[in-house]
Amino acid sequence: MSFFDGFALQTREVDGMAVRFRRGGSGPPLLLLHGNPQTHAMWHRVAPVLARRFTVIAADIRGYGASAKPAVSADHAAYAKREMARDALGLMRALGFPRFQLVAHDRGARVAHRLALDAPEAVERLCLMDIVPTLHHFERADMAFAMGYYHWFWLAQPHPGPETLIRQDVETWFDIHTSREPKDRSFFHPEARADYLAALRRPGTVEAICEDYRAAATIDLAHDRESRAAGHRIACPLLALWGAKGKIGQWYEPLAVWRDHATGPVSGGAVHSGHYLVEEAPEEVLAALDPFLVA
Repeated sequence: MSFFDGFALQTREVDGMAVRFRRGGSGPPLLLLHGNPQTHAMWHRVAPVLARRFTVIAADIRGYGASAKPAVSADHAAYAKREMARDALGLMRALGFPRFQLVAHDRGARVAHRLALDAPEAVERLCLMDIVPTLHHFERADMAFAMGYYHWFWLAQPHPGPETLIRQDVETWFDIHTSREPKDRSFFHPEARADYLAALRRPGTVEAICEDYRAAATIDLAHDRESRAAGHRIACPLLALWGAKGKIGQWYEPLAVWRDHATGPVSGGAVHSGHYLVEEAPEEVLAALDPFLVA
């Protein structure tokens, strides 16, 4: 299968913010959101298969890929997951899809979680990969979490500290950062890897990544606590997947955690992979998505 066979690469302005995405297939709308430090290209092994049943939109979230990159700010508000979720929701509405299914990984899954809380009428079904809620992470943080997810705390350090160090050698940082489980440079598809590295070299991307993590440690927690106090939970059916070789299943009981954050049915389980589920075990991910998503 060629790289994103049958997909068109497009950019759309959403409330003044450019959003890059690929679109392919036909059928009910399905939005895919990627993680850090990647782009929509991470979906290249599953999107063409999903496009046999769905109209697939694989988008670059704010700050990543070729999407808009607002400037660094003292309150990090431009990178609140609420703002990033508005981009995704605005894109789907602009494309004529007010209601859709949503599959997301890592940082994109945190955006998707917020979208499901803020616009429950828009999200028909939700799949979140290799996360538990951000607030849950921070409120239960211990030494294992601090060591395993040290990058959460380092990337959230004040501007321009981490950005300056990353820019010294972007590619080496990328290889270290993406090696939660040991892997060589051939791990990622060459076209996907090239897209990730090209994005990291775009002006503003490294700053945006750091702002994403600064927001997660500040304004996102305020929004999450407000939602919890208001009793807001995920209302739609939720599929939670995580990598068996990763940390989520070691540190938490993921389904139990998500059932505490949802009113709808929660299902899912571990995939035989590390953190990068859809690139390591695409067939297993597709097998989990097949009965969950509604065509």
